[in-house]
Amino acid sequence: MVASATNSPIDNGPVNSGPVKIGIIGGSGLYQMNALTDVQEVSVETPFGAPSDALIVGKLDGVSVAFLARHGRGHTLLPSELPFRANIYAMKSLGVEYLISASAVGSLKEEAKPVDMVVPDQFIDRTKNRVSTFFGEGIVGHISFGDPVCNNLAKVVADSVESQQLEGVTLHRGGTYVCMEGPAFSTRAESNLYRSWDATVIGMTNLPEAKLAREAEIAYATLAMVTDYDCWHPDHDSVTVEMVIGNLQKNAVNAQKVIREVVRRLSEHPPTSEAHSALKFAVITPLDKAPAATKEKLGLLLKKYM
Repeated sequence: MVASATNSPIDNGPVNSGPVKIGIIGGSGLYQMNALTDVQEVSVETPFGAPSDALIVGKLDGVSVAFLARHGRGHTLLPSELPFRANIYAMKSLGVEYLISASAVGSLKEEAKPVDMVVPDQFIDRTKNRVSTFFGEGIVGHISFGDPVCNNLAKVVADSVESQQLEGVTLHRGGTYVCMEGPAFSTRAESNLYRSWDATVIGMTNLPEAKLAREAEIAYATLAMVTDYDCWHPDHDSVTVEMVIGNLQKNAVNAQKVIREVVRRLSEHPPTSEAHSALKFAVITPLDKAPAATKEKLGLLLKKYM
């Protein structure tokens, strides 16, 4: 694992010393805010390959944060192509303890309208081709995942949304995020099935992130931003690309305001999280008998237990 500043024009010098405790995964527009200073690109090598992009590390109102463009700058990676393990491992290597996922979603409920924000507390996995664990190759681990997000971090995110009083935005605390494989969107039958399950929103990325963050003992929460209704809605066929792009742009502006407030609150009162000790009883394999190569590969995650 190597973290180093690149020679990009955004690079203002050597990598910040000390851990970066707050991470944000989302669109590249999230780190284009005037309040972000001391901005650097940080390239991180991991045992699981390269992350989606270089991490952007800087200070937001004096607080160190790390941003990662989930699909790469220019949006070049399909959901199924995302290097989820490398992304989470890279955040862990910088010292991240709290990870916020800002994500565009479709709505499965009438009341969750476009540009609303949802902070879900449950997930349903409909993916097929994702690697969602660091374990294997001689070390077996089973995390507890009944509550897949950190409730204390989710409360900070939801409270931050509420405090901003964003125009036209209703906050929905809790709800279920259906994570589908993609890249095609749902059929109408699938969309209605998810509605019968009382799901709230649908997306393609967050569940593997949540599972891996838990294995990495990082508190994780989702800020889901509705772009449009899924295809169940009778008005879905009248939705245009221009309308969706407009909502994405509104969501990006709103997300910047929320993220800034989340960072402020986390820096002043970092919450406790059960995720920070998630591996305490999760690893089944006696580590003194585990393969040396796998222990080295997972050393960043397991070092406090070895």
